[in-house]
Amino acid sequence: MALNGIYLARAREKLSARRAANEETRRRREQRAYDTIPGLRELDETLRAQMPRLYALALQQGDTSEAVAALRKENLAAQAQRAALLKQNGLSEDWTDEICSCKKCRDKGYLPDGSICDCLMKLYNAEATADLSSLLRAGDESFEKFSLDWYDDATGAREQMAMTRDFAREYADRFTPGAPNLLLQGGTGLGKTYLSACIARVVSARGCSVAYETASTCLAAFEAAKFRPFTPAGEQGQARVEQYLSCDLMILDDLGTEMISPYSVSALYTLINTRLVNGRATIISTNLTDADLQRCYSPQILSRLEGEYQTLPFLGTDIRRQRKEQGL
Repeated sequence: MALNGIYLARAREKLSARRAANEETRRRREQRAYDTIPGLRELDETLRAQMPRLYALALQQGDTSEAVAALRKENLAAQAQRAALLKQNGLSEDWTDEICSCKKCRDKGYLPDGSICDCLMKLYNAEATADLSSLLRAGDESFEKFSLDWYDDATGAREQMAMTRDFAREYADRFTPGAPNLLLQGGTGLGKTYLSACIARVVSARGCSVAYETASTCLAAFEAAKFRPFTPAGEQGQARVEQYLSCDLMILDDLGTEMISPYSVSALYTLINTRLVNGRATIISTNLTDADLQRCYSPQILSRLEGEYQTLPFLGTDIRRQRKEQGL
C-alpha cells in the first residue's frame, strides 16, 4: 500500500503529541508519589544505580556470578520495598511506569518487524478521511443513503442502478491496491459523483491512500507544475500531481467538464497511462457518451478506457431536477 506522505506526517505528529501527553501524565504521577511517600525517591535512585553496576559486572573477566547474584537479590529487595510503599499509600505498583496508549508498539507507531502499527494506521485514516471530507460535496456520503427511489422502475433504471450500487459497494469493501479501473458513465445528476464519493470514503477508511479530484482541478495541477514550476502554484501543483500518480486509488470526477486543449489531453494520458503501467486503480466519472469521448480525446486515451476500464452505466432522470420539481 502506498501511503500518502502528508497524511503519514500528520499522523506521526498526532502520535508524538499523544506520547508527550502520556509522558507528562507519568511525570506528574511520579512527582506526586515522591511528594507524598517518604523514601520513594531514594529507592528509585538506588534502583537506577544498580543497572550500571550490573552492566559493569557483566563486562568483567573472571567469575562474577556471586557478585551478580548478590546484586540481583539486592535489586529484587528494593523492588519489593518500592511496591509495598506504593500499595501502603493506595497506589498501584505500576503507578509511575511508562504510560502507553498502544501496548503493541508502545506508541512508536511501528512494530518490531518494521511494519506499521494499527494505532498509527488509524490516525493516518483519520487524516485521509478528513482531507476527503473537505474535497467531497455533501460530507456524509454513504452507500446506505444512496436511494433507489429516484430511479424509474418501469424503464429498468432502478434495477440497473441497484446493480451499479451493489457493484460499487463490493468494489469498495474488497478494494486492494491494483484493483480494476472503473468508468462511471451516464447523464448529469444520476449519482456518479455521490457513488464515487462513497467508494472514496470506504477505501480510505480501510487504510488505502485516495486522491479525489475533479478533472478540471486535476489537469490544472498538471498545467501549473509544467508551466509554472518555480512558483508557489507550480510547487503545489507538482505535489498534487505526485499524489495523483502514486496513490492507491485515484478518483477523477466529471471528465469532460475541463477545458479541453492539446496539453490537457496530454496530461490526462499521462495520468491514465502512468497509473495503468504501475498497476494503480483509477475511477473516472463522466457525463460524456462514447461518441463524445471519441470526439474529445485521443485514440491512445480511448484505447485504454475501452480496454482497461470496466464501465458502470448510470440510467434515469436527473435527480437534481426531480428534487427541484418536488421542492426538496
